Order: sequence, then C-alpha cells, then structure tokens
Amino acid sequence: MHTQLKQLSSQLSGELHTDTLHKHIYATDASVYRKVPQAVAFPKDTRDIQYLVHFASKNNTTLIPRTAGTSLAGQCVGDGIVVDVSKHFTKIIDLDIEKRQVTVQPGVIRDELNTYLKPHGLFFGPNTSTANRCMMGGMVGNNSSGTTSIKYGVTRDKVVRLKTVLSDGSEVVFEPLSESRFREKCQLSNLEGNIYKTLEETLSSGETQRQITSEFPKREIHRRNTGYAIDALIHQHPFTAEGAPLNICALLTGSEGTLAFTTEITLQLDELPPTHGVLVAAHFKTLEECLKSVTLVMKHDLYTCEMMDKVILDCTKNNRTQAKNRFFIEGDPAAILTLEVRDTTLEKARAQATALVDAIKASGFSYAYPILEGKQIDQAMELRKAGLGLLGNMIGDRKAVACIEDTAVALEDLASYIDAFTAIMDDYQQEAVYYAHAGAGELHLRPILNLKEAKDVTLFRKITTDVAKLVKSYQGSMSGEHGDGIVRSEFIEMMIGTSNYELLRKIKHTFDPKSVFNKGKIIDPLPMDQALRYEVDREEPVIETLLNFSDQEGILKSAEKCNGSGDCRKLPNAGGTMCPSYRATRNEKDTTRARANALREFLTISEKPNPFDHPALKDVFDLCVSCKACASECPSNVDVATLKAEFDYQYQKTHGSSLRTKLFAHNTRVNRIGAKTPWLYNGLLKVTGGLAKPTLGIAKKRSLPKLNIFKKVSAFAKAEKTIKKVVLYIDEFTHYLDGGIGKDAYELLTGLGYEVACLQGLESGRSYISKGFLEEAKALANANVADFSDLSADEVPILGIEPSAILTFRDEYLRLADDVEGAKRLAKHSYLLEEFLDNEMQLGNIRSEQFSAKAKKIKIHAHCHQKALSSVSHTFAILNLPKNYTPTIIPSGCCGMAGSFGYEKEHYEISMQMGEQTLFPAIRKADADVIIAANGTSCRHQIKDGTQRTALHPVSILRQALLDVGG
Repeated sequence: MHTQLKQLSSQLSGELHTDTLHKHIYATDASVYRKVPQAVAFPKDTRDIQYLVHFASKNNTTLIPRTAGTSLAGQCVGDGIVVDVSKHFTKIIDLDIEKRQVTVQPGVIRDELNTYLKPHGLFFGPNTSTANRCMMGGMVGNNSSGTTSIKYGVTRDKVVRLKTVLSDGSEVVFEPLSESRFREKCQLSNLEGNIYKTLEETLSSGETQRQITSEFPKREIHRRNTGYAIDALIHQHPFTAEGAPLNICALLTGSEGTLAFTTEITLQLDELPPTHGVLVAAHFKTLEECLKSVTLVMKHDLYTCEMMDKVILDCTKNNRTQAKNRFFIEGDPAAILTLEVRDTTLEKARAQATALVDAIKASGFSYAYPILEGKQIDQAMELRKAGLGLLGNMIGDRKAVACIEDTAVALEDLASYIDAFTAIMDDYQQEAVYYAHAGAGELHLRPILNLKEAKDVTLFRKITTDVAKLVKSYQGSMSGEHGDGIVRSEFIEMMIGTSNYELLRKIKHTFDPKSVFNKGKIIDPLPMDQALRYEVDREEPVIETLLNFSDQEGILKSAEKCNGSGDCRKLPNAGGTMCPSYRATRNEKDTTRARANALREFLTISEKPNPFDHPALKDVFDLCVSCKACASECPSNVDVATLKAEFDYQYQKTHGSSLRTKLFAHNTRVNRIGAKTPWLYNGLLKVTGGLAKPTLGIAKKRSLPKLNIFKKVSAFAKAEKTIKKVVLYIDEFTHYLDGGIGKDAYELLTGLGYEVACLQGLESGRSYISKGFLEEAKALANANVADFSDLSADEVPILGIEPSAILTFRDEYLRLADDVEGAKRLAKHSYLLEEFLDNEMQLGNIRSEQFSAKAKKIKIHAHCHQKALSSVSHTFAILNLPKNYTPTIIPSGCCGMAGSFGYEKEHYEISMQMGEQTLFPAIRKADADVIIAANGTSCRHQIKDGTQRTALHPVSILRQALLDVGG
C-alpha cells in the first residue's frame, strides 16, 4: 500500500500524509474510539476528492470524511484514509438574499457563517455546543440540532441542495425534484439513476411505508437520526401525494458520509431572532421535579429549554474560565433549566419572563428562578456549552462515557422515561450525568465508567443495550443529534426492525457497493465495544517526571484528560487565545488536542528507555508557544504548556540542546554579565547583533533587546502616610531589560502611600521552564520558596510587574518545589501589580482623585499568562482610575512573541502571523494619540517590531497620571 499511497500523493493538488504523527493524531475524535488510519488527506478541490474515491475503490479501502473532528460516536475514525476538508474547503460560495439561501463548502464554521450572514439579517438556526469550531459538513453528516431546535428545527430541515461525489467518482447534485424530474432521473443509466430507481422501488409500497412508520422513532420527535432517514423520505412527493417535492438531501443529511462525499451545501436560512432576550434559570432540588416542569414550561414561547444537573454544575467549580459564569447559581441545585424568551423590546421579553416565572412558582417545583439579561445570558449559555468538555475534567480513569447520551423521546414520555432510565442506572450502581436539551425531549445521559477495565467495558455494552431496549419501548430515537457512528450503529436494527434495516442496507449498497465511504458506520457496523481508545486491562506505563503531576495521577493521565472536544480549533473571531499556532497554520497538528493525543499515544506505546524520545513529539510540540490558554480555555484544563516543559526536559536528556536553546535558557546569566558594563554590551549588540543572528539561528528581521538596568533602592521606603507594607518583586526581565518600568512601579506605589520593599536579584526561572531546563528551574523554585517563606508567613503581598515571572509562583512552582505547602503559601500571596491595585481600589485605598483629569484613550493588550491565570479585567479596572481615561481591551489572542519563540528564525513568520490575526490590525487602526498598553515584555517587543508603535506597561501609564508624580 505504501507504493500506491505515494503514487496517489503525486496526483493530488492537496496533501497526503502517511507519517506516524498524522496517523496517530487522526486516530481519535471526541469519542471513546481509536483506529489508526492508513493516511490523512487534505484535498484542495473536487478533483482531489475524485482521485481519492477512485483510489479507495481500486485498493479496497475506505474514506473517512472529517471536518473539525468533534464527533462523539466515532464517525471520524477508521482504518482507511481520513479526508480532512477543514483546511481548504472553507469558502462561502454564494448568498441569495431573496431566497434566504446560502451555499457553502463543508469546511465553513457554523459561527463564522452566521457572522457573515448577520449584516443581512439572516442566520443558520441549528446551534451546537461546538458552534465556534464545528463545520457545516459535520453538521450535515450528523444532522446536528443544538439548543435552538425547539424554535428553528434541525439541520435536515435546512438543507436545500447538496453537490456530491458518488462512489464511482461522478459529480451529482441532489435538490428538490418535481415528479416529472424525478421520473427523468429514474431513467438515467448511471449510478445517479440507479439511486432514484432503488428509492422508488423501495419506498413506494404502502405496506413498506406503514412498516417504516410503525418501527421508526415517533415523528413528533424532531431530533431523530437513527440510520438513514427513509422515514422522512416517505413523507415527500411522490411517496406521499401532499408531500413536498422529493429531495434526497433529507436522506444524505445524517448519513455520516457513508453514502456520498459532499463538496457544496445550500442551506435555507432564517431571519435573525428578536433582539431582546431574557433568560430564566429555574433551580430544582430534585431531578424529578425538574423533568416534570418541562411540559409546563414548553407551553411558553421558548427559544431554548436546556438542563444542567449537579454533576455538570460541580465540574464548573474547578474550571478557571467557567467558575465566573456560575454567578447566578443559588444554593446547591440538583438541576437547572435555562429558559430563554425573546421579543422585539426588552419590556415585552421581561413580561414573557414574568409570566414564565409565575407559572413555575405556581407549580411549586422550583425553589429559585433568577432572571438574566444581556451578557449574563451569554455567560449562562457558555456554562451550559462547556458541559460536555467539562466532563473530561474528572481526575482519574473513570469518565462520563458517551454511549447513551443521545437518546430522544416524545416530550410527554420524558419524565417516565427518565424514571425507567434511572432504575437501570440504579441496577448497575451508576451515578449518571443528566445534561441536555430538555425542551426537545433529549437528555445527554452518561454513565461513569473506566473503559480501561474489562468489567466496565462489559458494562458499557450492557448499559447501552438495556437503554436501547428502553428507548425502543417508547418508540424513541437512540441517536438524537450526535449520530450513530460506531457506538450506536449496531443497535439500529433493534431500533427500527430487521425489515427496515434491510431497506437501509439496500440503499447503502446502491449508493456505495464497495464501501468506499466510511465503512463500518450505520450498515455492517463495527462492534461498539472494540477499537476503544485504551487497551483493556493494560499494564499502566510508569512515567517518571521531574514536574509533580500527582494531582493528575501522573503525566499520562494529564494528557488523557483531552476528550477531543476540539475547543482548541476555534479561530480568532471566536475570542480567547487557544490555540495560537493552530490559528496561524490551520493544521490539526498544531492544536492542543493533537499535542495531548500525541503525548498520550507515544507514552503509551513507546518501548524506548526514554519514552519521550520520539521525533514526532518534537514535531507536534514545536509550535506550542506555552501561552497557557489551554489551562483555562480547554474545558478539561489540559495544560499543554506544562506538558511541553516536561517533554522538552526529557527529550533533551537524550538529545542535548543547541547553543541557541542554552543561550535563551540562561538569558539572565548573559544579561547579568552584560549589566556590569551595559554601555559596552548595548554598543556591541548594535554593532555585532546582525552578524550573530545567522550563527545563533535568530530571525534576521527581529530586533534584539537592549539592557535597561533597574537601579537599586532602599528597602521599605517610608511614605508619609503608610497604607500597608508590600514587596515589589523586581524579576529578571524588569531588572535587566525594563528597569524604567520597575522605577515607575516603585514610584507609583510609594506615591499612593504604600511602604515598598524592592526584592531584586531573585530569578523566577521562567526562561528555564520555557526551554525545558527543569533542574535549574527546580533549584530556583526551591530557593525562592525558602527565601519568600517569611514574607508568606507574614502575609505581606508580593507584587509582580512581568506576568510570566510572578505567575510562575502561582503555577509552575506548585509542580517544581519540594516544599509544596510553602509553594502554596507563596502562590497565595503573589499578585500581579494590576490585581493588587484593583483590589485596593475596591477597598477604597486608591481613588480617582489621585490621578490626572486629562482625557486619554488607551488600548489594552494583555499577556497570555494573565488571561489564563488571572484576568485582563484588573488591568482594565486600574486604567479606568483616572476619570477621563477611556481604556478598551483589544480582543487579541497571543501576540506571537512568546518569550524566545519569536526570535527563532524558523518561527519568525508564524510569530508575525499570530500578531497579524487581531493585535497588529487593532493597533494600526488606533490614532497616534491612543496609548497602547501591554504588560508583557515580550508583548511590547512584538508590538514594536510588528507595528512600530511603543507600548507602555499599565503601571507606567498610571505613574505618569499620578498627580504627585507626573500628572
């Protein structure tokens, strides 16, 4: 096969990868399955797809279509060729405003499509929790629905036209057909004609139609996606006299890429919903009371009716991003229903919400019903959206497993169905997770299992089988919106009956007789308890690390926390920072998910003495900038920056490190030597810097930082009226490169009335950590924890200027230091200077009157570590102190410099691409008199190189505004 794949690669305009890394990172999706493919293809055009189809047919292999790869049922894994259209098939082709239709390629992201449509007053209604990275091809493949389905329907309702490649390589368009056009199609002597003839022969019989109606899920369950949607086709003309014109798109939607390969999608759009929304968050003491309320609340004109149970809510407590979204939760509810109403005015929406609350009160079921408006609704929705990913944040091997999480029943059956379901869970002594779209009769019910153990794999099958039987007894749908995939395909025959299943088999054989498309899904399925992500009853590898991963039960389980939800694939328009390198390259290889999965794979299968010694791991971590966004934005808090630091350390134990890496790691030592004669060092840098760059592998276009030494000051300088004592930590970057900022910070604090001790000469170890020199970093951590012990004990605030340095005390020291309790005390009393000043404002110790009244505009770019481990809100708050200052936050991700990353010649272009995504354009648009604020030394350097603007640290801006100093 290697020779054939090499020949195929030469034919494609796009790429074909057969290397170990690509095959392993595409071996999993967001499901519990793992199958290593033969290759991964990135087709550029339809011709490439036709080449792939012909190749698969000739070589008896299969094509697994993939977009964002967030499928929960295993649709995107297989041992054939994974065909990823997310990189090149990303165009919005046409918008017909009059018809309210849009034509897109399958790699268009749902939320980006709606951003494009918004100015035209239109949007695509189905809205999954993955909407900021899921793509239209995947939504069509799964017949996705999401939170809005009770108002806007499911994807099948919206698909008007599909351009496809069939299994013989022919291009065919499927769209609504009049009866005469249908008859013409049946006369065609090709594969397209055979498809129409087979459907006519199969579905025309009244007996067959009655058989389908009696066995398929109830028609009133609009989230039904079990097998192929022949139950939808029989309600179209000519099979039903009064039906809409026949459109095979209804069959292809939800077929999971098993019938044809879609290259273009035409969608019916809706007008934007009313502008004003109000959300009622009804709290319940029991799950039973919550479910009994669903029928009641659905009598109101709701746009969403979503449920979160206690397990999900408890997961949000420990997530850095989601903890702040819990503001509306009262007490300890067993479940919450979030109910949104909308109207043309806020008053009307409030009136609807009041009527809804009155009805809930009258029922006596709910004990609290806070009402949310504006951004509060977005926060509540974010909390709900994060639910599936948050389940992956459970420590250890027991996880909430996706197998029965997609069941849907008629609304009137919901409460009794859950009672029966709970009984099944009780029989298995299972604490299930209840989470989902209650208003649609669908609950994402998950048992908590350890699929590394045979006994739980047995339970996996038993529970799924028992629940399938229960769903069948209610004539419900086993697959509501997540699809059949591997996990549910083998239950389709049970759900719809053998005769109906044979109809599906006939349809599959007609479309795809050689199983060119996604073999093993829906028809002739793979067993649901095989090809699991983890080897069952394996002997767990023992991985020795320098960093302490005991809180994760080891580094391997830390990597295994990644459940594939793909949040790391969101693009800049979606906000946040994760994952900067993916945003620049659009390569799966450069996602948090790929890095975690690759590390999991190689640490598990490695037979080398050093299990980290794999070039593929070096490749996958290469573009990680250690921004730490994944530590907070990833629902599972997979901290790839920390995993990378450990990997670099372990890999270098075998391979050593380059001169450039050593110089960057020991940068403070170099600066310390240069600081003895800074004028000489800076002069030599100016003269010889350009010559040294090629030798050291530094980008030619990158400027080099000059020394700007912080001058020592006396300890605890006295202010006339002291508010409190503080320690100003002069880190290694401030001490040698940004001495003026250190001086500004000192003068600002003393000018505000604080008794300040400047602590200098203690290196944080950030440079060592970022380059994998963990032994040196550990020595510093131990020394600093000891040196700071008295201050920690006295609870004196330790204030830091450079985020990457001071936040090391709060983050990596907890894994580096031997004295863990001492490290925790140090972390507790370490603050960004902006955090401290914001807190003091809240206490009334700092007032606007102390600052200039001049009007100034400021644009803020925050350091990545601040975003991940603190909040940019503190910077925003303190820059609002001068009453006529108007700060705004640039919604930027990583600036792209990331310590030494942006200096390295092979990374320079990627570094600048990161800056160009949001940051540089925002700064270039700013008027010359707008102040640019950036608290990271690397960020300021990148801004200067990328825009020729000088950015100031926020404390320098405040120091200049302080009346007693420079106002």
